[in-house]
Amino acid sequence: MDVIDAVARQLLEATEFIALVTQGADGPHLVGNWGDYARRLGFDDGRLLLPAGRYRQTEENLRRDDRIQVMVASRSVQGTRSPGQGAVLAGRGAILTEGPEAERVRAAFPWARGALVITVEAVRTQL
Repeated sequence: MDVIDAVARQLLEATEFIALVTQGADGPHLVGNWGDYARRLGFDDGRLLLPAGRYRQTEENLRRDDRIQVMVASRSVQGTRSPGQGAVLAGRGAILTEGPEAERVRAAFPWARGALVITVEAVRTQL
């Protein structure tokens, strides 16, 4: 089931930058990716696919605890109180270096070592 609602889909279509947070042994770990990379690879069936370049700490964190949060935002999406809207997508993630997802990512982004696959479980719109 696709839990990516209409607002989150609008934000994914408009965002320039995506912030990703995983939990490490020393606390939260923050990395980013580009919104146009997500759009090129798609976000259907409740999954996001992103190219993974380095992401070594992210990969280590996801092996220990696969929870991940993704922040997307755009001023071009009307918010509930003002122009602009944001949302946090929470779910499970993994970096895959083999298989169809990794091959698909490397076909689009030859520099990528694999795919960051995020299965979205919940979406929280920022109020």
